[in-house]
Amino acid sequence: MKPVTSSDESTLIEYPCDFPIKIMGRVGSPSGIPPSAATLEYRRQDFSQNVLAIVKRHAPDFDEATMEVRISRKSNYLSLTCTIRAVSREQLDALYQELCDHPTVVMVL
Repeated sequence: MKPVTSSDESTLIEYPCDFPIKIMGRVGSPSGIPPSAATLEYRRQDFSQNVLAIVKRHAPDFDEATMEVRISRKSNYLSLTCTIRAVSREQLDALYQELCDHPTVVMVL
């Protein structure tokens, strides 16, 4: 398998295209003590709203009704999948950077 070079990278994705982005954040208690249901719901909503605001800044036409939400088995993590209409590599890079810089985001795939 040959290594991917910068000239190869530009041909891997044809823009515009639908591009799914998975964003994971911690919503449970870091101490391992389960938060109350109300606290957990507040954290879920807060995380979702923060992520949505970032995604909308970079993909204004994103339809929030299409966002997929999954909670981990022990309710410690929340996973959001946002499929945006990507128009450029620069758009994706800026979106990934802002998501990764946010303090409540643990991982972006």
